[in-house]
Amino acid sequence: MKNSLIQKYNVAGPRYTSYPTVPYWDEADFSYEMWTQTLKKSFIQSNKVEGISLYIHLPFCESLCTFCGCNKRITKNHTVENPYIEAVLKEWSIYCKILGEKPIIKEIHLGGGTPTFFSPKNLEDLINGIFKGADKAANYEFSFEGHPNNTSYEHLQKLYDLGFRRVSYGVQDYSAKVQKAIHREQPFHNVAKVTFWAREIGYTSIGHDIIFGLPFQKTSDIIDTIEKTKSLQPDRLAFYSYAHVPWIKGNGQRGFKEEDIPKDDEKRMLYETGKTLLSENGYHEIGMDHFALETDSLYKAFQDGELHRNFMGYSSSKTQLMIGLGVSSISDSWYSFAQNVKDLEDYYQILEWDKLPVYRGHLLTAEDLIIRKHILNLMCQFKTSWSDSENYFKEIPEVLIHLKEMENDGLLEFGDKTIKVTDAGKPYVRNICMAFDLRLIRKAPDTALFSMTI
Repeated sequence: MKNSLIQKYNVAGPRYTSYPTVPYWDEADFSYEMWTQTLKKSFIQSNKVEGISLYIHLPFCESLCTFCGCNKRITKNHTVENPYIEAVLKEWSIYCKILGEKPIIKEIHLGGGTPTFFSPKNLEDLINGIFKGADKAANYEFSFEGHPNNTSYEHLQKLYDLGFRRVSYGVQDYSAKVQKAIHREQPFHNVAKVTFWAREIGYTSIGHDIIFGLPFQKTSDIIDTIEKTKSLQPDRLAFYSYAHVPWIKGNGQRGFKEEDIPKDDEKRMLYETGKTLLSENGYHEIGMDHFALETDSLYKAFQDGELHRNFMGYSSSKTQLMIGLGVSSISDSWYSFAQNVKDLEDYYQILEWDKLPVYRGHLLTAEDLIIRKHILNLMCQFKTSWSDSENYFKEIPEVLIHLKEMENDGLLEFGDKTIKVTDAGKPYVRNICMAFDLRLIRKAPDTALFSMTI
């Protein structure tokens, strides 16, 4: 039964870090002026109530990981650090002028690329520069992504001193053969060292990212990786599917042959094995592809119905306004999305003109806002409801027809104006969300846009 479900539901679909998903943005109806209008509207509504979030994209890496789908610039030349930080701080100063009032920052996340490509001193200059024109919220939460091979004790101590309490490390897999294929060779010793350092310094949440479905990966590799992970006891884990999208990322994801990548039943067995082992070791499934110990804030947020998902991933807190700084970053005012240019030289040039480097976006319609709530509910709580008239939309009957077969397959349960994802349905939550995705339903793509759901 399980294998037949995999064959049935393993289709291309979005990961839903936003709704509408980026390929379905109405870019023609978007403008720079409209972005700044919704930005100010959201800021006025939320700044003093909950604060705002910042995502800062730091794109540089010393080597290319062939599984990576992020915007990055490969270089060993560290003189690129200072000009980039200056540019990010200039972008932030433009935002501060537009907002007109001192921002209160609740969340900062440093992503990439490789944030720890930057020296501790330069990261300190970046964060101090941000707070020249901003204040910290009382319950702030700062996090960053660290590469186990180049995260130093000084990195961890400096960022801790600046208020960071959460760090996530990209582990992927401990198999030497898999690591070589994805060009991410890092011994277990390096991961253990930076994990222990973070715990010693006082970080309250340490995360590891593990990927299933990588080239040459076998069930024995997943078992070995999770056994090693168990010995380090990270507070939370991202255990997610490798997204093979070479049509988007070009040669960066063609470092191995198609037949080297686990597919269908073989790939699902990797997931099922990992999920079982994580459960046996005290990790609870939180949203899609995320697991946490009961002591972690992500687990508490899930239990309290406060888990949130945005372009930064899952978060234990929510802000209405998230500003993305740096090349390719995406901002979210709740009413609209805006993305920065993806080319580094374009990013620098536009900032020279004292303009935000935004090049595309989307204004959410009334319908978008309702659908977005349902998809967030499913992604964060594995359930949603339209008993409140504000959450009802006229296509609900059609959505339920689409979902009926999934109910018959035991993936979800219908209630009185509610649906709930079952334990068996959790691996298929992307498929369930797709039934609500009216933009996808109305205009199915005729070219490859998304990775496979399973």
